[in-house]
Amino acid sequence: MLEAGISGQAAVIVTSANTARAMGSGTLEVFATPALAALAERTCWESVAPHLAPGQGTVGTKLSLEHTAPTPVGMTVTCTSELLAVNGRTLVFSVSMADDKGPVGHGVHERVIIDEARFLSKAQAKLG
Repeated sequence: MLEAGISGQAAVIVTSANTARAMGSGTLEVFATPALAALAERTCWESVAPHLAPGQGTVGTKLSLEHTAPTPVGMTVTCTSELLAVNGRTLVFSVSMADDKGPVGHGVHERVIIDEARFLSKAQAKLG
């Protein structure tokens, strides 16, 4: 059962593959905002996955994120999430990210609980 208060944590090492230059979000060799967003999403879904029924999953539907400081290649960025609210199938999380020297971002992320088979069937139906 999902209840507010579930927390999670995940980390990633900044490499040339997840820089702004490599991901196409800028020209600099620093941790990319899209990579920060992906880390936030991963932290949230991993935190609640063990609490879901078989065949259920979550999909991201909303992300409000502030990327407040750069992180160079070689440093680790850690994201911490907390499930703030469960509104029916909608899950609302707070996220905060930091590197080895301090905070680098924060935000709010929403995910929706889905039936994985039905969700994939709906996606495949778009192909005709």
